[in-house]
Amino acid sequence: MSESSTANPEVYRQVVTVIAKVLGIAQDMIKPESNFVNDLGADSLDRVTLVMALEDAFKRQIPEEDLDKLTTVNSTVAYIEKNFLAKSQP
Repeated sequence: MSESSTANPEVYRQVVTVIAKVLGIAQDMIKPESNFVNDLGADSLDRVTLVMALEDAFKRQIPEEDLDKLTTVNSTVAYIEKNFLAKSQP
């Protein structure tokens, strides 16, 4: 499996695991640049299910207004790193 260029390879691995489970595809088919719709064949219901599974996996909610930011594996990993792992702001 390709590693993402992001700082946290564990987040990448978790995201790929969730994507593979939700979409029913092999992890080695998922690349950092994979687009959920164009490359991985996700439809709108798959995307909603994917977001719910990511929320469960990371124990955080993704606001509805941020859903359009999650289009590729890398954009999703970057979003999680920035919004879920960032230190709390004062």
